[in-house]
Amino acid sequence: MTARPAIRPVLAIAGASVAALVLAACGGGSSDTDAAANASQSSGALSHVHGLGVDPADGRVYVATHSGLYTVAKGQEPKLVGDRKDDFMGFTVIGENTFVASGHGAPGSDRPGNVGLIETKDAGRTWSSRSLSGEADFHSLDSAKGTVYGYEGGRIRVSGDLKSWDDRATLNALDLAVNPSGDKLLATTADGVVTSTDGGRTFGKGAEPVQAFVSWPSEKSLFGIGTSGKLSSSADGGKTWKELTTVPGGQPQALTAVNANHILAATMTGLYESRDGGKTFSELAPLAS
Repeated sequence: MTARPAIRPVLAIAGASVAALVLAACGGGSSDTDAAANASQSSGALSHVHGLGVDPADGRVYVATHSGLYTVAKGQEPKLVGDRKDDFMGFTVIGENTFVASGHGAPGSDRPGNVGLIETKDAGRTWSSRSLSGEADFHSLDSAKGTVYGYEGGRIRVSGDLKSWDDRATLNALDLAVNPSGDKLLATTADGVVTSTDGGRTFGKGAEPVQAFVSWPSEKSLFGIGTSGKLSSSADGGKTWKELTTVPGGQPQALTAVNANHILAATMTGLYESRDGGKTFSELAPLAS
């Protein structure tokens, strides 16, 4: 396996307001880090969340972590899906029982350091390599209208068949979100949320507030979470934002809005769920630091 840098992106605050996101590559690092993550998972606590999703087939919540893909239900311990304890980085649900992901093969496995794009059609029990094995490590993935958008190595990469990829804009970003109609793509940057109307080939200037993660479940329901955990919504594609609440637990690790009412957010202390459009959140599962 290739060496991997720091676990999570570093979210930096300058002055009285958030002025920059210092975007370091995500991933594993030392054996101490791997041991700590594996120990937390063995104890029933999740850690290092890189992605969230809900399977439309049954409404089950999935959590992509540094040590595998887990299902979570309130009042129950997280359950590892299958036996693949890879470092799942980019992750998104694209249909019933169907997810795509990226990341790094688990230490000691025969999988490469960068697994490229992988796909499951049985809700995470088994995975197949679709493209870029040994080459790519997508840190953010989203999809709309059968097209997958990924952020990898400082580039926007787009695929309509999960096999061939078109390399588009280069930028320093943390997260991507595409609208349901597939005609607008957002990226979170140190200068604010930037928008592309040509499929990620070019982006406009950043617009405040700075968001760490964004999720766009319906045309008039866009959600963003800032570096301190403040959740906001936008009804106009990110031109203006309305602050809703602060998700418990401080710095966010992931955000997914299933629809206008159902929102999942992972912070430093827990995985939280809202069923009222982000007004209130309850804990689904604790996270180990």
